[in-house]
Amino acid sequence: MQFKTLAILALASAVSADNTVTIQSMDGTDRTLVWTGSSTIADTSVPAGESVDVTVPDGWIGNFYSYSAGATNTPGMLAEFAFNSYGGSTYFDVSAIVNPDDTEGVYQIYPADTESPVSGCQTFACDNAYYLPDDVQTRASTSTSYVVTLGAGPLAVSKVKARDGEDQMFPREAVIDPNFKPAVKKGRFTSALRWANRM
Repeated sequence: MQFKTLAILALASAVSADNTVTIQSMDGTDRTLVWTGSSTIADTSVPAGESVDVTVPDGWIGNFYSYSAGATNTPGMLAEFAFNSYGGSTYFDVSAIVNPDDTEGVYQIYPADTESPVSGCQTFACDNAYYLPDDVQTRASTSTSYVVTLGAGPLAVSKVKARDGEDQMFPREAVIDPNFKPAVKKGRFTSALRWANRM
C-alpha cells in the first residue's frame, strides 16, 4: 500500500513538473529576453556565447523575444510556446509575424532530448518559421525541456533534420489559444490527433 501511494505521488509530481527552456547564445552578443504570457517570467539576461536555463511553469502559454545589449527594446522574432497543452504535448514555433526584419534574436527551437522537430531558421528567411498569420508552422512534442538559439554567429549549428513525414505542423492557434484542439479531418492533422489521443 505504501509503495502504491508513493508511486501515485511520484506520477502526480511528474505530471505537474515545471518545464525548462535553455537559451543558447550562438554568437558574441549579450542579449535580454522579454517574456509575455499567462504568468510572469522575469526578463532574462543571456551573456554572449553562453546558455541560461529558465524554468517555465506547467501549462504556461506565451512568447519571448530578445534585444541586443545597447539596442532599443523592440519586439523581434518570437519564440512561442504552449506548454503541457492538448494531449499532454507542448506546441512551439518561431514567429516573424511581429518583426520579420529581426535577424539578431531567436533563431531555432527544438526539444532538448530529441533535437527534433525544429522550428525556426539557421539563416533567415526560411520556410520553417511563421511569416503570415495563416502559415502552418507550429510543432509539437511531449518533451518538457527545450533549446532556443539566439543569433547566427560562428557557433551556429543547424539542428534541422530531414523531413521524414513524422514532423507534424499545426496552425498558430496551437500556441495562442489555451483551448486549442487539432482539427478532426483527413490529412495533415488526423495522425497528429490520433497520436495526441494516445497520451
